[in-house]
Amino acid sequence: MKKNQFWTFRYTLINILYFVAFCTIHAYAGVFLLDKGFTNTQVGLALAISNILSVFGQPFVAGIIDKGKVLTNRLTVMFSSLFLLIGSLVLIFVNTEKVPIFAIFVLMYTVQFVYQPIMIAMNFEYAKAGCKINFGLARGMGSAGFAVTSFFLGKAVENYGTNIILYVTIAAMALMVLIVFLFKKPVGENVKAEIENTEDKKENEGGGFFAFIKKYPFFMVFLLGAACCFFAHNMINDFMIQIIRSLGGNETQLGYATFLQAILELPVMALIGFVLKKISERHMLVFSAVSFFIKTAILIFATSMFGMYVSQSFQMFAYAVFIPTAAYFADHMMKENDKVKGQAFINSSITLGGVFSNLVCGKILDAFGVKAMLGVGVSVCLVGVAIVMIAVYPMMKKIPKTAE
Repeated sequence: MKKNQFWTFRYTLINILYFVAFCTIHAYAGVFLLDKGFTNTQVGLALAISNILSVFGQPFVAGIIDKGKVLTNRLTVMFSSLFLLIGSLVLIFVNTEKVPIFAIFVLMYTVQFVYQPIMIAMNFEYAKAGCKINFGLARGMGSAGFAVTSFFLGKAVENYGTNIILYVTIAAMALMVLIVFLFKKPVGENVKAEIENTEDKKENEGGGFFAFIKKYPFFMVFLLGAACCFFAHNMINDFMIQIIRSLGGNETQLGYATFLQAILELPVMALIGFVLKKISERHMLVFSAVSFFIKTAILIFATSMFGMYVSQSFQMFAYAVFIPTAAYFADHMMKENDKVKGQAFINSSITLGGVFSNLVCGKILDAFGVKAMLGVGVSVCLVGVAIVMIAVYPMMKKIPKTAE
């Protein structure tokens, strides 16, 4: 393997550009759709449909890729980015028609969720081919890209209108398509591994969702625990402005809190590969689950914005630990023809937690207020901690420590 290929640098650029667009499409979804004349109910419906579609879309697309006959990870990432680019271009010209705006935006939102685990799986695929990639650093820089974009985009929207969101997405995805097109896996440097992978796929080909459950029962239990933890995580993110207002803050403090949690992810994700050489993945996953619980519980007792900032600081121990550790975890425990599905199911569980959070927490917030909503989030998260502990220890006994 030539050392001048800059695999980490190029994979880092892919992550940064993805999360720039993740910020424009996901974080500013409400801002964009409300400006186009949609009601809060219609915005909620659009996001709910997108989340539900992605829950099923992620393992479906991953299953096609794992068969290795039509799609590859790289082609899926490239074509998905191209779709986001084209969708943004169309939305610039379809400026007043609500039905096409709704349909296109839902598809863009869904596609971006669907190919996130594919991008993660691409890292491990290239690593097996001999490409030295620091996944944690690349993913952490993606979070930094999200943080910086979020920091500047709010003011840009105020000055130039919501279409600036589309222009930023187009620029990011144009660069993304180009970089992914050039990000080709080296040929012939890991031939033995490729042959073994092909034979493994032929041997294990077939079987759908229920076959996957039979093969990895404790993994599916783990996903339930992850969904519970992300129920609380998404509750805070989705209803953050209501929580902040209850603590005496406003939209300015919302920007500070969002930036804080995103930027703190970078150092932890960058170092996670080193940490996982010293501490097993099972311990880190449990540590992450407990941190989700603490992050949520702090808000129940918070009386000012200081409490919110302390809570957001636990993002570095909760989300920033969970995402890369879970990615290594799935890659290590899955057979070759299940690896992409494993990444997809993790993302599906995260999304599913968000779906239930949206359906439940909004109603509790309207009926009983912020404290009651936080109480429900803490309770669900505590159940998630218990489930994660029950699930990961039996699985991890057969899994070696992370090696990079």
